[in-house]
Amino acid sequence: MEKLKGALVVGLLRLFALLPWRAVQAIGALIGWLNWKLPTRSREVVRINLRHCFPHMDEATRERLVGESLRDIGKTFTESACAWIWPSQKAFTLIRHVEGMEVLQQALDTGKGVVLITSHLGNWELLLQYVSSLCKPVILYRPLKLKAVDDMLVKQRVRLGNSVAPSTKEGILGLIKTVRRGGVAGIAADPEPSLSSGVFVPFLGVPALTSKFVPSLVNGHKATGVFMHALRLDDGSGYRLVFEAPAEALYGDDVEAAVAALNAGIEKQVRAAPSQYMWTMKRFKKRPPGEEKWY
Repeated sequence: MEKLKGALVVGLLRLFALLPWRAVQAIGALIGWLNWKLPTRSREVVRINLRHCFPHMDEATRERLVGESLRDIGKTFTESACAWIWPSQKAFTLIRHVEGMEVLQQALDTGKGVVLITSHLGNWELLLQYVSSLCKPVILYRPLKLKAVDDMLVKQRVRLGNSVAPSTKEGILGLIKTVRRGGVAGIAADPEPSLSSGVFVPFLGVPALTSKFVPSLVNGHKATGVFMHALRLDDGSGYRLVFEAPAEALYGDDVEAAVAALNAGIEKQVRAAPSQYMWTMKRFKKRPPGEEKWY
């Protein structure tokens, strides 16, 4: 059954990549709209997350954001098929603007390791393809349960000469060695870690268990951090890529302040395009002692 599911998903992704760009977006938006209108678990997770992160937003406005978010998540799914399967140069035509390229270049020019920090906002797959064409990073990822889909994604993610590291002990140790040798790593820093690997710091005004891994890699400027995101343009024609330098606190010895700086860098872009964040993720699953669970 797992093989069949995997084959079906891979087939769908390849089908999406054959369609015109506007059709790809329309199908993604339809998938998201159905997730909004039907009593799905995804819709409820989005509602819970937005209710806590935007408590001062009136209910009607927040419900519209629920719908926009689910439609944008649907688009990200179908658009990512194009990032994976199209020839890279064709996919790169979707990049309409790049902001802060000098930040990335300055980091690479130091000769020290570079940690590219992103989150589940916008189209991170296109973003990873783009940076892989520039600096061949090691990309940290969580293997998917469907082996056929995981195999395809790994193959597509390394086609530009970069490499991937699974989020296992061996993969993480290998990534650390790469950064220490002056290499480049790409990390999505927003998945919730184990309690022993994170601290609770604010994210959109809510205490969120956040990994200490990125601050540990760059502590004391042993490596240079660069925030990066690919945000969908309002007209749907493509994306705006943003590279930003982190606050100095990210490099400091105060662990909580460093992790808070990590969240603040991600939060800045989430607030700029809130509907493009993957609110279906149970980002706040673990709660501080004494606080009730959300999900």
